[in-house]
Amino acid sequence: MKRESKSVAALVFLLATVPPMFSQGLKGKSSPALPSQILGPQLIAWSQVQEPQPLTEPVRRADQQSAQTAQEPPQQQPAAQTLTGTIIKDGNRYVLKVSNGTAYQLDDQDRAREYEGKQVKVAGTLDAKGNSFHINSIELIS
Repeated sequence: MKRESKSVAALVFLLATVPPMFSQGLKGKSSPALPSQILGPQLIAWSQVQEPQPLTEPVRRADQQSAQTAQEPPQQQPAAQTLTGTIIKDGNRYVLKVSNGTAYQLDDQDRAREYEGKQVKVAGTLDAKGNSFHINSIELIS
């Protein structure tokens, strides 16, 4: 019986002292100081001091950018082509008149002037609107 009473007494003592011991340890201690190489509270305090600045351009998320890129067709360079016709003067501009009656304005008026009234083959690119032709080369058709 003596042994049982010692065991019960020890158990009661442990149950009475252990919970208060842990609760005191949590209440009385402040958070440990962080080493200077670890940034944490310093960044938060610093960011709260800054003035917010509006963005000059809206920020897009990656999924929005990929969706927008998928909707837009890729920009293609105009294909080089060769047209055959006669260079004529239309008002104060030189144009290339082809067999179907279509006339294309030529971007290099000085080069076109040399071939006025002659049958030529012009290599170059048509602009996006389809009415002006960028000359890469002009040669006479014999």
